[in-house]
Amino acid sequence: GGPVLLSLMLRLTTTTMKRSITSARGKKARVKRESSPSQSREPPENWLQVLEKIKMFRAEAGPAPVDTMGCERLAEKDVDEKTFRFQTLVSLMLSSQTKDQVTAAAVKRLQERGLTAENVALGLSEEEIDELICKVGFHATKAKRIKAAAKVCLDQHDGDIPNTAETLMKLPGVGPKMAHITMNVAFGKPSGIGVDVHVHRITNRLGWNETKNPENTRKVLESWLPKEEWIPINPLLVGFGQLHCTPRKPKCKGCPVEKYCPSIEF
Repeated sequence: GGPVLLSLMLRLTTTTMKRSITSARGKKARVKRESSPSQSREPPENWLQVLEKIKMFRAEAGPAPVDTMGCERLAEKDVDEKTFRFQTLVSLMLSSQTKDQVTAAAVKRLQERGLTAENVALGLSEEEIDELICKVGFHATKAKRIKAAAKVCLDQHDGDIPNTAETLMKLPGVGPKMAHITMNVAFGKPSGIGVDVHVHRITNRLGWNETKNPENTRKVLESWLPKEEWIPINPLLVGFGQLHCTPRKPKCKGCPVEKYCPSIEF
């Protein structure tokens, strides 16, 4: 009796301890998951009024740099569709951490040498590309990535660019923002919202999201913003950020949305 009972009690105790540890781990995991930022929300109050007021301001304020030199405007108009799409992709790859004016000038120099997937892959060396784009940020890295992307487009897509955001993001140096804006501009498909530093900053200032990075901002915005606004929201807010809601010293006094903005500063 005694030894058998003791053995049974030990087994029961061990099993109970294992279950407690497993349960504790599960609770910790659940707490960790629950503490992660939400990537969806209900539409913010007055969001439509805010959006319409920003649209009116942009229509009346005159062109911002993005309106004349933004990536979606740099591809040549008199080229075939494949070339138009490739030039749009290259423009976006060059634009990261570079002013619109500098990006536009670099794209123009590439176009003068022949900005097609075939010519970049086979006709231009990496050194030549680097020399042509030498004024953009991180030009050496971008030259390498553009050359590699052109080879993928030529070898795997018959000189065209990939036609989904997921396959675009497999190209070197292409992240979610570039992929979605490329889809929006090159194919006219609202696959996702292109969130850059302006869109990220302004939507957080407006209280539309409380996010730490552009990718989380994109996911939150897509959870409530109507799909017909997904393509125009990027150039709309980029221009607003360039002209008015600037990173430092935003022009809060007289702002068209000062009545609704929780971050207003005077």
